[in-house]
Amino acid sequence: MSINAFKMDGLGNDFIIIDVRDNKINLSEQQIIKICDRNFLGCDQLILIEKNNEADAQLIFYNSDGSESGACGNGTRCVAYLISKEMNKKEVNLITKSGKLCSKILGKNLVETTIGKAKTDWREIPLSKNKNTKNLGIKIEDKNQNIFTGGTAVNVGNPHTIFFVDNINNFDLEKIGPKLETSSLYPERCNITLAKIENKKKISIKVWERGAGLTKACGSAACATAFAANLNGLVESHVDICFELGNLSIILEHNNYIKMKGSVSEIEKIKIEL
Repeated sequence: MSINAFKMDGLGNDFIIIDVRDNKINLSEQQIIKICDRNFLGCDQLILIEKNNEADAQLIFYNSDGSESGACGNGTRCVAYLISKEMNKKEVNLITKSGKLCSKILGKNLVETTIGKAKTDWREIPLSKNKNTKNLGIKIEDKNQNIFTGGTAVNVGNPHTIFFVDNINNFDLEKIGPKLETSSLYPERCNITLAKIENKKKISIKVWERGAGLTKACGSAACATAFAANLNGLVESHVDICFELGNLSIILEHNNYIKMKGSVSEIEKIKIEL
């Protein structure tokens, strides 16, 4: 089977995008895993573009382990840019599992997406039991065996827990991430973020993404971190989230709605041979 597709990334968070609006393709879990495998083509997530009469398109996100994801901020921005080129329009509306997301093309490769409303109720994360989502009291250990206790849980289309620490490099996220992701506290698993407050307008983060592992950037984690930091009185309502390859600018509006702005790559056409 030969499939025409696109490859794009947002700050290194990379995607393979397949347009199935005119040609329906049914991919098995094993085929999705193969496409995402970096020994084959490789990406953090696979995205399918489907038809939707209430928006410009509908998006289905798959993690590299074959599981479906509810939201993907960077992936949404990438597809918005792709569709804006196709339709020659500056505003693109896309349906995802977490609702309709509006994106604006602000300039060359610069896309702003309204991610929607952050949720903090334990049932909406979701958690398996009633806990204080502002401070879950989870213990994590740094490389020097020092114990840090905390964790703020936020849902921005998918579940996130953020730990605000003094040095994100002092922790082994490849060890902490998978353990917490699959904890019984999270019935739908969870994205795990280590965050360092640089100042009132800047946060550096590292992300373990459920179903994908360590990632160079994660849009929904950036949104969740900015919201959690503001909730804890650590930053202002407009904050830059810093990754290895650049920043995402997050704006928190008074109604808990979150906007995310950042660059996306150019569009690369590829062919998948399965």
